[in-house]
Amino acid sequence: MKTVRFGLIGCGMMAKEFASAAARWCHLTDDIAKPEIVGICSTSTTSGKVEWFQKNFPEIKYIVTDYKQLLDKEDIDAIYCAVPHNLHEQFYIDIIKSGKALLGEKPFGIDKEANAKIIEAIKENPNTFVRCCSEFPYYPAMQTLIGWYKEGKFGKVLEIKCGFNHCSDMDVNKPINWKRMVKFNGEYGCLGDLGIHTQHVPFRLGFKPKTVRAHFSNIVKERPDGKGGVAVCDTFDNCTIFATTLNKDGDEIPMTFETKRMSPGSTNRWFFEIYGTQCSARFSSDDANAFHYTSSWGKEQSWNRIIIGYKPMIPTITGPIFEFGFTDAIQQQIAAFIQEYSGVEVPFGLFTPEETVLSHTLATAALKSFYNKTVEIID
Repeated sequence: MKTVRFGLIGCGMMAKEFASAAARWCHLTDDIAKPEIVGICSTSTTSGKVEWFQKNFPEIKYIVTDYKQLLDKEDIDAIYCAVPHNLHEQFYIDIIKSGKALLGEKPFGIDKEANAKIIEAIKENPNTFVRCCSEFPYYPAMQTLIGWYKEGKFGKVLEIKCGFNHCSDMDVNKPINWKRMVKFNGEYGCLGDLGIHTQHVPFRLGFKPKTVRAHFSNIVKERPDGKGGVAVCDTFDNCTIFATTLNKDGDEIPMTFETKRMSPGSTNRWFFEIYGTQCSARFSSDDANAFHYTSSWGKEQSWNRIIIGYKPMIPTITGPIFEFGFTDAIQQQIAAFIQEYSGVEVPFGLFTPEETVLSHTLATAALKSFYNKTVEIID
């Protein structure tokens, strides 16, 4: 089997998810190049995070604290980079200039200015393959829903609603981390960390925001610092964007984005809803193997639930009667990345650099709208 040799920059939770998905590559039935983890980079080579990789992937050749050492290795083809947002600009630009393919975490720069510099580096290095992470659209039920839209089953679209909500920050005694600090996470707050997850599907289906009205909330302003004291929590906890977009008929319709870290009952709820004249549908990761849709007769409509089961975009050994989960979505995302990197077209590709530009344009307009209490226009 062919391989794509990866270096991992950042050895946190998502890097472990990446590595676990790579270790289970026999799960896929298509002939897709296998991700091989050749090197890892962490701030310390003796941390528990590094020990986990050493224990489970003894074949790793390089363990470094300076990410540039991985970029110099000729036996590394691609980089998965998962680091705090304030590091995106320099790290991503250096990776792009090295010529290694980049799978980077969102938001692709701490702000619009940083994103613009990353995009400029991509333009200056057009042969470098670059994509941004977004795994939730790869749930089979969501892929089926996307297929329904492409088939025109919804008729004239009336409204779009998308969101990604958490409830872990409802615990006000939860110690602070970098995602709750503007200097590391960015001024967008929860929108920077969660926004691209909500935007992948509507952007890809052609629903681009035209006007923006947003509200941000910073509810918990201090959190335990983990050392017996308290620390300032200066990022926004919740954000709701009220946007407008155009359907295929040119009608202006509402489109709502929710990104919340204080959403009661939402352990890790990603959702997409589309309402149309002929049919409507809604998917939530709370009910990950199914979606709801409407049937209509005359003036009446009813909501129905269809179970999709395990029918992923990229085939696997698992039978369709079983359940699909988050770790499966991660593996589908990585497989889609490798296929695109290899020049193979996939039905639903990863979030592109161009789409990150629109994401930052939306987030910047949202901040301006909130601070000025205005409706902002996106050209």
